[in-house]
Amino acid sequence: MKAQVDTKADVDYFAQKLGEYKTLIDKEIETYTKQVQKSTLQKFGANSRIAMDAYLEILSRGGKRIRGALTILGYEMVGGQDRKMIMQAAMAVEMIHAYILIIDDIADRSPTRRGGPTAHEALAAYHKKRAWADDSKHFGESMAMNAALTGNHAAQMLLANLDVDAELLVKAISVLNYAMVTTGHGQFNDIFNEVTGEVTERDVDNVLEWKTAHYTLLNPLTFGMCLAGVGCGPTDAIATYSLEAGRAFQITDDILGVFGEEFESGKSPLDDIREGKRTILTVHALQNASQTDKNFLMQMLGNARLTSVEFKRCKEILVESGSLEYAQDRAEKHIQEALRSLEEQKSFWSEDGTRFLRGLALYLLGRRS
Repeated sequence: MKAQVDTKADVDYFAQKLGEYKTLIDKEIETYTKQVQKSTLQKFGANSRIAMDAYLEILSRGGKRIRGALTILGYEMVGGQDRKMIMQAAMAVEMIHAYILIIDDIADRSPTRRGGPTAHEALAAYHKKRAWADDSKHFGESMAMNAALTGNHAAQMLLANLDVDAELLVKAISVLNYAMVTTGHGQFNDIFNEVTGEVTERDVDNVLEWKTAHYTLLNPLTFGMCLAGVGCGPTDAIATYSLEAGRAFQITDDILGVFGEEFESGKSPLDDIREGKRTILTVHALQNASQTDKNFLMQMLGNARLTSVEFKRCKEILVESGSLEYAQDRAEKHIQEALRSLEEQKSFWSEDGTRFLRGLALYLLGRRS
């Protein structure tokens, strides 16, 4: 009984602290957004304001702000105390995330993001409503990509001007951008997996590590720690936790992406099947379903005209083939490994920081279905 109480207490602590970090980051972004909107209109005119508003809208919709929160946490759990500086760094990390989301939504042909249209869809609709020349879809995608890139460079400017020792800052920004390069390779392979036919679990696991684990957990935690000026001990020690919990994060995200509601994943539950996304769920099903079900699933993966009836059958195949249960078990194993590593290495970090990360892992365990 005590373990259950402790588990709930850790998850509750994680949720409370994450909410506190989110509130701080949201306020920082709100202030920044107003400044950018005003200066963009004054310096570059209405056209630029329209483009930047699409980027800022995605940035402002937020989500849980987990990457920004982990930047602050990584900094504070090794003794960092400059809250003003780390808030600016956390906001920049969230700005980079908004940039990534916009590019990802174009690649995935996603129409919605967090309860509203994606940036490229909003800009395409703006073009179409005014009956302007050229193609609305191309206009929307082109403008959204350039708005995202501009937002990313604005984030890099914020990072370059952090109030941190110059040598330390160079190291921290290098760490962050190395992780972003790794994320890019994860995205390359994710897209290749959708089109090359036979995909193995190893192929999927590479994407789990490179695209999600580095990007969502390892990068913000180590970036924050580097800004606090620590040596390699704490950053090396957090690697196993981050990579294992990061894998679990993506697996649970993939489960919710198909079996959850739109508000849980931020996009339509049909999107992953329509995109032909190869996940632990779909790869396991293609290896273990009956030939008839395998053929059906293959036809549906990447089918842009997927109907709700066809989607329902896809979900049934994922359950009947044991793929849902298999993915849930994989996520649990990753979480247990993350918790084991966290316990072994906890002397490197503050007790509150370790508790937050333990709560995060346990939260993922509860989020797996």
